[in-house]
Amino acid sequence: MTIPITMAFQPIVDLAQGTIFAHEALVRGTEGQSAQWVLDQVNDDNRYSFDQTCRVKAIEMAAALGMKEKLSVNFLPNAVYQPATCIRTTLETARRTGFPISQIMFEATEAERVEDVPHLRRILTEYKRQGFTTAIDDFGAGFSGLNLLAEFQPDIVKIDMQLTRGIEADRIRRAIVGGILFACREIGITVIAEGIETAEQEQTLREMGISLMQGYRYARPAFAAMADRIDHLHPQD
Repeated sequence: MTIPITMAFQPIVDLAQGTIFAHEALVRGTEGQSAQWVLDQVNDDNRYSFDQTCRVKAIEMAAALGMKEKLSVNFLPNAVYQPATCIRTTLETARRTGFPISQIMFEATEAERVEDVPHLRRILTEYKRQGFTTAIDDFGAGFSGLNLLAEFQPDIVKIDMQLTRGIEADRIRRAIVGGILFACREIGITVIAEGIETAEQEQTLREMGISLMQGYRYARPAFAAMADRIDHLHPQD
């Protein structure tokens, strides 16, 4: 079964520079259906083709929109068999559309249970070797946690919104995020905070040393387009 999809794009902002760092491609149905509606139709039979279709669609649309920042693409680790083979269509699409490989960031969600962690390590290692930026999404919400970083060090870790929401009034969340930040700084991993909705969240995370953020405070996902307005985006000292 072919699932009809398109993409919405949400920016990841760099508050230190007052710029857009990347745009994350978020799957949607072609009639505006939610990501969950789409994902509910994914099964073992169509998982691989769905994953490949999402990659191609995201790159094609980013190129058509004239995206100059990084394009962040989610992928399903359990849909990837041989990393070098599975990435072939991505490479071909990037060449065909003229979209630079150096602008593509692949996010593996930590919330998807990956039974074979060495397999995930092989995937991300191969993607790095090909010149892509690698990221772990939803970090802190999944099954592996810091153990995953012991196996593989991605370029970027995205801290899950369940840890960032309400962080300004929750010392436990601040302690957990502080621990993740310490580990990432020691290893040399860039950190992005997800789910930012309020000035208080932003200020707390800024004080903790995070400048890359994503959330409704800055822009909602734009259906088949890039956000034409980014709120609260200006350099901060």
